[in-house]
Amino acid sequence: MDINNIEYLLNSLKHKGVPIITKKRHTYLTYHGFEENITYILKKGVIKNSIILQDGREFNISYMTKPNVVNLLRDDEISKDNDQPFNIRIESDVAEFYKMDRIDFWNMVNNDEKLRTYVSEYYKNKLSQNITHLQMISMNGKSGAVCAFIYELTKLFGKHLSDQKDVYIDFIVTNEDIASFCGINSQSSVNRILTTLRQQKIIDIKNHHIIIKDMEHLLDNVAM
Repeated sequence: MDINNIEYLLNSLKHKGVPIITKKRHTYLTYHGFEENITYILKKGVIKNSIILQDGREFNISYMTKPNVVNLLRDDEISKDNDQPFNIRIESDVAEFYKMDRIDFWNMVNNDEKLRTYVSEYYKNKLSQNITHLQMISMNGKSGAVCAFIYELTKLFGKHLSDQKDVYIDFIVTNEDIASFCGINSQSSVNRILTTLRQQKIIDIKNHHIIIKDMEHLLDNVAM
Protein backbone atom coordinates (compact mmCIF):
# COMPACT_ATOMS: atom_id res chain seq x y z
CA MET A 1 0.00 0.00 0.00
CA ASP A 2 1.46 3.37 -1.07
CA ILE A 3 1.99 5.40 2.11
CA ASN A 4 1.37 8.60 0.13
CA ASN A 5 -2.14 7.43 -0.78
CA ILE A 6 -2.86 6.59 2.87
CA GLU A 7 -1.65 10.00 3.98
CA TYR A 8 -3.78 11.57 1.26
CA LEU A 9 -6.84 9.70 2.54
CA LEU A 10 -6.19 10.79 6.14
CA ASN A 11 -5.68 14.39 5.06
CA SER A 12 -8.92 14.28 3.05
CA LEU A 13 -10.84 13.00 6.08
CA LYS A 14 -9.29 15.65 8.30
CA HIS A 15 -10.08 18.39 5.77
CA LYS A 16 -13.72 17.30 5.63
CA GLY A 17 -13.97 17.34 9.41
CA VAL A 18 -14.88 13.66 9.65
CA PRO A 19 -15.39 12.82 13.35
CA ILE A 20 -12.91 10.66 15.26
CA ILE A 21 -14.02 8.05 17.78
CA THR A 22 -11.91 6.29 20.42
CA LYS A 23 -12.28 2.66 21.49
CA LYS A 24 -10.60 0.90 24.41
CA ARG A 25 -8.67 -2.37 24.51
CA HIS A 26 -10.69 -5.56 23.89
CA THR A 27 -13.84 -3.70 22.90
CA TYR A 28 -15.35 -4.41 19.48
CA LEU A 29 -15.77 -1.93 16.66
CA THR A 30 -17.89 -4.22 14.44
CA TYR A 31 -19.27 -7.75 14.58
CA HIS A 32 -19.11 -10.30 11.76
CA GLY A 33 -22.47 -10.50 9.96
CA PHE A 34 -24.05 -7.45 11.60
CA GLU A 35 -25.46 -4.73 9.35
CA GLU A 36 -23.53 -1.47 9.34
CA ASN A 37 -23.84 1.78 7.37
CA ILE A 38 -20.54 3.26 8.56
CA THR A 39 -17.06 3.07 7.08
CA TYR A 40 -14.28 3.11 9.68
CA ILE A 41 -10.69 4.16 9.00
CA LEU A 42 -8.03 3.29 11.57
CA LYS A 43 -6.11 6.42 12.54
CA LYS A 44 -4.00 5.04 15.38
CA GLY A 45 -3.76 1.78 17.31
CA VAL A 46 -3.77 -2.00 16.79
CA ILE A 47 -6.84 -4.02 15.80
CA LYS A 48 -7.55 -7.66 15.04
CA ASN A 49 -9.83 -8.98 12.28
CA SER A 50 -11.60 -12.31 12.77
CA ILE A 51 -14.64 -14.26 11.61
CA ILE A 52 -16.92 -16.77 13.33
CA LEU A 53 -16.85 -20.25 11.81
CA GLN A 54 -19.94 -22.42 11.40
CA ASP A 55 -19.02 -24.42 14.50
CA GLY A 56 -18.92 -21.22 16.55
CA ARG A 57 -15.14 -20.94 16.84
CA GLU A 58 -13.39 -17.65 16.14
CA PHE A 59 -10.84 -17.67 13.32
CA ASN A 60 -8.33 -14.83 13.38
CA ILE A 61 -7.32 -13.35 10.03
CA SER A 62 -4.97 -10.44 10.58
CA TYR A 63 -3.70 -7.65 12.77
CA MET A 64 -3.76 -4.09 11.52
CA THR A 65 -1.19 -1.70 12.96
CA LYS A 66 -1.14 1.19 10.49
CA PRO A 67 -3.77 3.65 9.21
CA ASN A 68 -6.16 2.01 6.77
CA VAL A 69 -9.82 1.42 6.01
CA VAL A 70 -10.97 -1.48 8.18
CA ASN A 71 -14.37 -2.55 6.81
CA LEU A 72 -14.62 -2.02 3.07
CA LEU A 73 -16.47 -4.35 0.67
CA ARG A 74 -16.76 -4.27 -3.11
CA ASP A 75 -20.52 -3.70 -3.10
CA ASP A 76 -20.41 -1.04 -0.36
CA GLU A 77 -21.20 1.80 -2.72
CA ILE A 78 -24.49 0.32 -3.95
CA SER A 79 -25.94 -0.64 -0.58
CA LYS A 80 -26.85 1.59 2.33
CA ASP A 81 -26.31 -1.22 4.85
CA ASN A 82 -23.91 -4.14 4.55
CA ASP A 83 -23.18 -7.20 6.63
CA GLN A 84 -19.79 -6.68 8.24
CA PRO A 85 -17.05 -8.99 6.92
CA PHE A 86 -15.18 -9.27 10.23
CA ASN A 87 -15.23 -8.97 13.96
CA ILE A 88 -12.92 -6.05 14.64
CA ARG A 89 -11.47 -5.96 18.14
CA ILE A 90 -9.15 -3.36 19.62
CA GLU A 91 -5.83 -4.87 20.75
CA SER A 92 -3.91 -1.74 21.81
CA ASP A 93 -4.76 0.23 24.97
CA VAL A 94 -6.80 2.58 22.80
CA ALA A 95 -7.46 2.99 19.08
CA GLU A 96 -8.74 5.97 17.12
CA PHE A 97 -10.95 5.74 14.04
CA TYR A 98 -12.45 8.14 11.55
CA LYS A 99 -16.17 7.36 11.37
CA MET A 100 -17.90 8.21 8.08
CA ASP A 101 -21.26 7.38 6.54
CA ARG A 102 -20.73 4.66 3.94
CA ILE A 103 -22.45 6.52 1.09
CA ASP A 104 -20.57 9.74 1.88
CA PHE A 105 -17.30 7.81 1.86
CA TRP A 106 -17.98 6.37 -1.59
CA ASN A 107 -19.06 9.75 -2.95
CA MET A 108 -15.73 11.15 -1.77
CA VAL A 109 -13.81 8.26 -3.37
CA ASN A 110 -15.65 8.36 -6.70
CA ASN A 111 -14.92 12.07 -7.09
CA ASP A 112 -11.18 11.75 -6.47
CA GLU A 113 -8.87 9.76 -8.75
CA LYS A 114 -6.19 9.38 -6.08
CA LEU A 115 -8.70 7.91 -3.63
CA ARG A 116 -9.97 5.51 -6.30
CA THR A 117 -6.37 4.32 -6.71
CA TYR A 118 -6.13 3.88 -2.96
CA VAL A 119 -9.28 1.72 -2.86
CA SER A 120 -8.05 -0.41 -5.77
CA GLU A 121 -4.76 -1.03 -3.92
CA TYR A 122 -6.71 -1.79 -0.75
CA TYR A 123 -8.64 -4.63 -2.42
CA LYS A 124 -5.50 -6.10 -3.99
CA ASN A 125 -3.60 -6.02 -0.70
CA LYS A 126 -6.46 -7.58 1.26
CA LEU A 127 -6.76 -10.40 -1.28
CA SER A 128 -3.01 -11.01 -1.15
CA GLN A 129 -2.99 -11.03 2.67
CA ASN A 130 -5.88 -13.49 2.85
CA ILE A 131 -4.27 -15.85 0.33
CA THR A 132 -0.96 -15.72 2.22
CA HIS A 133 -2.71 -16.50 5.50
CA LEU A 134 -4.57 -19.48 4.02
CA GLN A 135 -1.34 -20.78 2.48
CA MET A 136 0.35 -20.54 5.87
CA ILE A 137 -2.26 -22.87 7.33
CA SER A 138 -2.75 -25.24 4.40
CA MET A 139 0.96 -25.77 3.59
CA ASN A 140 2.14 -26.31 7.17
CA GLY A 141 1.35 -28.61 10.04
CA LYS A 142 0.58 -27.14 13.44
CA SER A 143 4.20 -26.45 14.33
CA GLY A 144 4.97 -24.94 10.93
CA ALA A 145 1.90 -22.71 11.10
CA VAL A 146 2.92 -21.41 14.53
CA CYS A 147 6.46 -20.72 13.32
CA ALA A 148 5.12 -18.94 10.23
CA PHE A 149 2.82 -16.85 12.41
CA ILE A 150 5.67 -15.89 14.75
CA TYR A 151 7.65 -14.80 11.70
CA GLU A 152 4.72 -12.65 10.56
CA LEU A 153 4.67 -11.04 14.01
CA THR A 154 8.26 -9.89 13.48
CA LYS A 155 7.11 -7.82 10.50
CA LEU A 156 4.41 -6.10 12.55
CA PHE A 157 5.90 -5.81 16.03
CA GLY A 158 9.52 -6.97 15.80
CA LYS A 159 12.37 -4.97 17.34
CA HIS A 160 16.02 -5.94 17.18
CA LEU A 161 17.65 -6.08 20.59
CA SER A 162 21.04 -4.56 21.29
CA ASP A 163 22.97 -7.53 19.89
CA GLN A 164 21.06 -7.15 16.58
CA LYS A 165 20.43 -10.91 16.49
CA ASP A 166 17.47 -11.51 18.78
CA VAL A 167 14.12 -10.11 17.66
CA TYR A 168 11.72 -8.97 20.38
CA ILE A 169 7.98 -9.07 19.64
CA ASP A 170 6.81 -5.82 21.20
CA PHE A 171 3.26 -7.06 21.58
CA ILE A 172 1.63 -9.68 23.79
CA VAL A 173 -0.12 -12.46 21.86
CA THR A 174 -1.96 -15.11 23.87
CA ASN A 175 -1.85 -18.83 23.13
CA GLU A 176 -5.57 -18.59 22.41
CA ASP A 177 -4.98 -15.98 19.71
CA ILE A 178 -2.09 -17.96 18.21
CA ALA A 179 -4.35 -21.01 18.01
CA SER A 180 -7.09 -18.98 16.32
CA PHE A 181 -4.65 -17.52 13.77
CA CYS A 182 -3.19 -20.93 12.95
CA GLY A 183 -6.37 -22.99 12.75
CA ILE A 184 -5.44 -25.01 15.85
CA ASN A 185 -8.27 -26.21 18.05
CA SER A 186 -6.61 -26.07 21.46
CA GLN A 187 -4.36 -23.71 23.40
CA SER A 188 -2.57 -26.72 24.88
CA SER A 189 -1.29 -27.66 21.41
CA VAL A 190 0.14 -24.17 21.01
CA ASN A 191 1.72 -24.37 24.46
CA ARG A 192 3.45 -27.65 23.56
CA ILE A 193 4.79 -26.18 20.31
CA LEU A 194 6.12 -23.06 22.05
CA THR A 195 7.69 -25.19 24.78
CA THR A 196 9.49 -27.27 22.14
CA LEU A 197 10.73 -24.13 20.37
CA ARG A 198 12.07 -22.83 23.69
CA GLN A 199 13.81 -26.13 24.41
CA GLN A 200 15.43 -25.93 20.97
CA LYS A 201 16.54 -22.36 21.82
CA ILE A 202 14.72 -21.03 18.76
CA ILE A 203 12.59 -18.68 20.86
CA ASP A 204 12.36 -17.45 24.42
CA ILE A 205 9.41 -15.92 26.26
CA LYS A 206 9.87 -13.19 28.86
CA ASN A 207 7.02 -11.31 30.53
CA HIS A 208 4.65 -12.88 27.98
CA HIS A 209 6.65 -11.45 25.05
CA ILE A 210 8.14 -13.76 22.41
CA ILE A 211 11.83 -13.31 21.57
CA ILE A 212 13.18 -15.00 18.45
CA LYS A 213 16.67 -16.29 19.23
CA ASP A 214 17.35 -18.21 16.01
CA MET A 215 15.49 -16.90 12.98
CA GLU A 216 17.14 -19.35 10.57
CA HIS A 217 15.93 -22.41 12.46
CA LEU A 218 12.51 -20.85 13.00
CA LEU A 219 12.09 -20.57 9.24
CA ASP A 220 13.42 -24.11 8.74
CA ASN A 221 10.11 -25.26 10.23
CA VAL A 222 8.05 -23.31 7.68
CA ALA A 223 6.95 -24.50 4.24
CA MET A 224 7.50 -21.31 2.24
